[in-house]
Amino acid sequence: MKEHGNGNDQHVFEIGVVIPRRVVQVKDESFDCAHVLVEEFKKVGFVVERVIGIADEFIKLAAPLETLGRAAAALQIKKRTHIGMDLQFEVEEVEAFVKQPDGSVFSWCERFQCYCHLIYGIVNNSDSAITLEFDGEQIYWEIGESLLWKLESENIVKQVFPLHDEKKRKTLLRSWAFHWWDLTNQPIDDIYSYYGAKIAIYFAFLGMYTRWLLFPAAFGLTLQFIDFGSLRLVVLPAFFIMVILWAVMFSQFWKRKNAALLARWPVSSAVADDPGYVTPGRKCCSLQPPMELIKVFETDKVKGKEVFRRYEWFGRFMRFRNDAFVIFSIICLQLPFELAYAHLFEVASSDAIKFGLTAIYLCAIQYITKFGGKVCVKLIKYENNENTEKRADSLVYKVFGLYFMQTYIGVFYHALLHRNFSTLRKVLIQRLLLSEVLENLVENSLPYLKYTYKKYRVRRKKKKEKGESREKIQFTSRVEKEYLKPSYSASIGEELEDGLFDDFLELALQFGMIMMFACAFPPAFAFAALNNIMEIRTDALKLLAILRRPIPRAAATVGAWLNIFQILTVMSICTNCALLAWLYDEEGKWKIEPGLAAILIIEHVLLLIKFCFSRLVPEEPAWVKANRAKHTIQAQDMCSKKLLRTISGGDRKFDLMKKLE
Repeated sequence: MKEHGNGNDQHVFEIGVVIPRRVVQVKDESFDCAHVLVEEFKKVGFVVERVIGIADEFIKLAAPLETLGRAAAALQIKKRTHIGMDLQFEVEEVEAFVKQPDGSVFSWCERFQCYCHLIYGIVNNSDSAITLEFDGEQIYWEIGESLLWKLESENIVKQVFPLHDEKKRKTLLRSWAFHWWDLTNQPIDDIYSYYGAKIAIYFAFLGMYTRWLLFPAAFGLTLQFIDFGSLRLVVLPAFFIMVILWAVMFSQFWKRKNAALLARWPVSSAVADDPGYVTPGRKCCSLQPPMELIKVFETDKVKGKEVFRRYEWFGRFMRFRNDAFVIFSIICLQLPFELAYAHLFEVASSDAIKFGLTAIYLCAIQYITKFGGKVCVKLIKYENNENTEKRADSLVYKVFGLYFMQTYIGVFYHALLHRNFSTLRKVLIQRLLLSEVLENLVENSLPYLKYTYKKYRVRRKKKKEKGESREKIQFTSRVEKEYLKPSYSASIGEELEDGLFDDFLELALQFGMIMMFACAFPPAFAFAALNNIMEIRTDALKLLAILRRPIPRAAATVGAWLNIFQILTVMSICTNCALLAWLYDEEGKWKIEPGLAAILIIEHVLLLIKFCFSRLVPEEPAWVKANRAKHTIQAQDMCSKKLLRTISGGDRKFDLMKKLE
């Protein structure tokens, strides 16, 4: 059997199941939990390998194409065919479906769904409960109960997690993480094949954003190192106008890039309606309307429509209420705290007091943000969002408000207080250095320190069990090393988001900082470009070498983050117009001058241009539209011919029956 249908004769283990090492051995192995679990995996069709680690036992699973095909058919997974239609997968018609860029039949996201379906679908189909044993204790596997859920509830199965494919991982390390000389170029198709659509789209977005930053970065450095004298008051507004147009065009051209990627990858159109992803060990909550409403609609359509209408608008009201509550809390609770810190820092007489204030502020703001994130997650549970990605978008909007206040209010305070460009530049440089350099350092070093500490704890525990031993304990199995690595999880809302939340948040905060204060510090674009070039490689290294392989997520776009970029672009028009007004008013007095009137006109003109340019650039390339139209015509022709054959065949049967009569 061939792995994933890509022509390789060897099986690739993609899932690991962790079981604690037993102290008490079972006399009859047929009742041992681990033995029963392995045998059940083999019955399903998995290729199984057991590995004994230092502290735990590991079961590695690989699925041949036939096994994955059965699961895909049971899950009714829709895949793209060669005529462009998304049809339900059938094992017998495997050649009708478009293969992935790496030649496999199923994407990593589809394979992971199949694995979860097969693993958690092992149930007790016997006529009575089965008694299992583990470490001297008895466990009763009830009729119709999932074996994995049972063992997880008894803490026998500690975790189910994806495994790295060593061959592909090393290839990506060479072509991606260590490929520094290509700056922003990345093997996006290989990233999609290995990590799934969502992570690939993030890195495509990061690469394009970084490439586009090079132009304003060059312009900003020119303004910094060339003395334009009195012409600076003309050149700076020109830079501001260019930056706004740059941001608008970037958003539109990213939509085109996104559409081109989705056309190139065989991502099913049903991905938008996909309930998201289910973390192993966590049951997925239903996001569909309650069954009671569906039954009412089936029995009485008029009454059902009214019930569904109330359900829909109640959900929208709940979202509006939650958003209003978050905004009100930010204004009433977080804003005074941020302003108090900014004011105390400004009036502090010594550096020691400023250092102490900053330390207290950093500890407090971390607690406030974490607490606010937990409140947002609880609020979202009461919203009638269509799927997990919609719920994640709702979390993005709410949590970004917390970080927006935390990141920018201090800069706004200094800008309003001093109305002095030199002071504002110092604040921006400090913020950029702290937010970019230190965050990158923590982001990449903290997972490695966690991994090192976990290995230390395992070694220490093993030495205590053996007594005093100077023998160094080595981790020989790769699966155990991967298990000890940290997971790619979000700092807030882990139930709804993965580590991409923090990566996108970092990009959005950076974009807001360089855009909203572009006139005050034009070289910020160069700093952002340099940081992002480093970010591409360090994020790749983090994913490939430091963290576990992430759980794949079905997503076709960057979601709410693009809307946040567009909101920040509109806000930057207002903030930069204010900065230019202060620049013309050198004495810091609020005077009505012709320059201020001109800047207000520029603001309105730029807002108009922003909305006009968003309509000027098509969101899809012409070839994508033409390809879709071609596939639609082909599908219609095939359906028409099949329908005609069915009708003509039915007429012949009818005529034959009449003759027989």
